[in-house]
Amino acid sequence: MVAQLDPTVVDRNTTLDTLLQTPAGRRLMTCIQCGTCAATCPYGEGMDFSPRLVINMLRRGFLDEVIQSESLLRCVACYACMAKCPRGIRLTDVLLPLVKEQTLVQQSEIPAELQKSLQNLLRYGNPMGESPRKRANWATTAGVQVPLLAQRQSNGPVEVLWFVECYTSFYARGQDNSRATAKLFDALGVDFAILGNEEKCAGDCGQLTWESGLFETLTAHNLEVFNKYRFNRIVTGDAHAFNAFRIRYPMYGLQAPVEHTTGFFARHLPQLRPLLTQRLDRRVTYHDPCCLGRAGGSYDEARALLEAIPGVKLVEMVHHRANAICCGGGGGGMWLDTYYKQKGLERLSERRVKEAIATGADVLAVACPYEVSRFEDALKVVPHDRPMVVRDVVELLAESLA
Repeated sequence: MVAQLDPTVVDRNTTLDTLLQTPAGRRLMTCIQCGTCAATCPYGEGMDFSPRLVINMLRRGFLDEVIQSESLLRCVACYACMAKCPRGIRLTDVLLPLVKEQTLVQQSEIPAELQKSLQNLLRYGNPMGESPRKRANWATTAGVQVPLLAQRQSNGPVEVLWFVECYTSFYARGQDNSRATAKLFDALGVDFAILGNEEKCAGDCGQLTWESGLFETLTAHNLEVFNKYRFNRIVTGDAHAFNAFRIRYPMYGLQAPVEHTTGFFARHLPQLRPLLTQRLDRRVTYHDPCCLGRAGGSYDEARALLEAIPGVKLVEMVHHRANAICCGGGGGGMWLDTYYKQKGLERLSERRVKEAIATGADVLAVACPYEVSRFEDALKVVPHDRPMVVRDVVELLAESLA
């Protein structure tokens, strides 16, 4: 089951000054300073101020020292501290984004790659700086019809509004995910449509990174587009978009049900299973995305889909489910690899790939577009004796279709 919106999450108008007046802010003050968050943080050893110390400094009135440091540049919003906190404090959703926003204002120099990506998000609606007019170009290569919601002829609501997102729209490797998803929708006879050029990034990394104003700009645009059309549910293959739609967008008025593609196809597994006739005969290990796993509570759906594919043998890495190691792409980490390298920090994607290699798997399966390029890059530099490929779960499903 996917976790529902937690009512303790602060709303869009909360600032550090008013945080302690909210239920979530008051809960921060119940921190017992056990250090579990610091120990579980993947970059905790590289922080002057771990999550525990951030709360400690907040209590003592010295938060300015935290804001002026570079500690929060190491936070990849992996939800590990939140998942392990014995007090149930929602650090990733509440305190850390607010501190990051203040850090952006105070820092004299923000890493160029991150700065450029945020500028592209504001100007083009995607972090790559691609023309919005190209967002739906991939659909011409899908092999099945991918209807645009604006061109839909029926007066009734479309069953599924498929929110494709950026990496699966513009990157060649990410488009493999989109083509696979389209084929699965078509095979199941799903009534679906996409927004095409009207879509902009859901903005999750804007909220969990540094720029809540950027997140609000993207949210306002997408909600305006949503309100133009009639649909029964939103489905997306991007774990970060799923996270934003599930937690943040309801604060701005979104009421439609939201599903990740793994949850949607798992729900339709009785209809999908008979169509999976092509044996793959591969040893597969699955990486739990942070936004889908620790943040959303979804662990079983992707595994059920993989085990439904004939010939697939599922093997687990040492750290899996709630203990999975982050790919390092969340919270702006997608655009901070050069910064981490300069600071002498190991890329989390390389750390994770080492665990995948140790399983002896042929395939590292993922369920988030960030992870494909991150893990494929990591496999180029991490030594391994046998071939390993990275595939999204929907790609494997589509490959198994008759």
